[in-house]
Amino acid sequence: MKQLALDIGLTPVPTLERFYPGPNTAALQHLRSALEGGQGGALRAPVPVYLWGESGSGKTHLLKAVHEALREQGLRVGWMDASTEHLTPFDDSWSAVLLDEVDLYDSQQQALAFNWFINALNPAEGTVRWVLAAGAMPPADLPLRDDLRSRLGWGHVFQLRLLDEAERRAVLRQEADARGVFLGDEVMDYMLRRFSRDLGSLMQLLDQLDSFALRTQRALTIPLLKTMLETE
Repeated sequence: MKQLALDIGLTPVPTLERFYPGPNTAALQHLRSALEGGQGGALRAPVPVYLWGESGSGKTHLLKAVHEALREQGLRVGWMDASTEHLTPFDDSWSAVLLDEVDLYDSQQQALAFNWFINALNPAEGTVRWVLAAGAMPPADLPLRDDLRSRLGWGHVFQLRLLDEAERRAVLRQEADARGVFLGDEVMDYMLRRFSRDLGSLMQLLDQLDSFALRTQRALTIPLLKTMLETE
């Protein structure tokens, strides 16, 4: 399926409220609890947290949701994922460090992640910063330098599990509602039968379908989906 250009502003910003937890309630509750102390400028009990799970389990959504929550509180955050090219030193103004896709880090990114981790837990100025990281496998199995791998497993570790079909349907419905569009059962059935059942892929498909529907001023239907695939 071809990638379609999305209109800016179509995709809702990831939030903790829009994360459908399913079997991952414990991880979501822990992140919410950690964020409760952020209003005063320092996160409460900033013990490092590591999330791991298969693609589509919600790791990146949660990290981006935490980033957005901290930004809304007026706090600055360090962010790095596997696509980050501009590597910046640790900033003492940060209140947290977020490390996504750590299993894909190259040697330079690993070195910087280790530096951020050490400075976050042993800062030259201020209080301890929170480290929230995510990867595709448990800490002990990460293909990383030993010192970084061991530190990623220091604190709380949560495995994120994939949602079942009923839960994926609930998420698709929730996301469609957030966009102000109606996603019927027949369209969801078609999406689940004909495309990857990975939640991340389904969300990307919904983004593209919503964008196409907006441009063509048509409702989300199976004929519209077929037309999008044939013409874009």
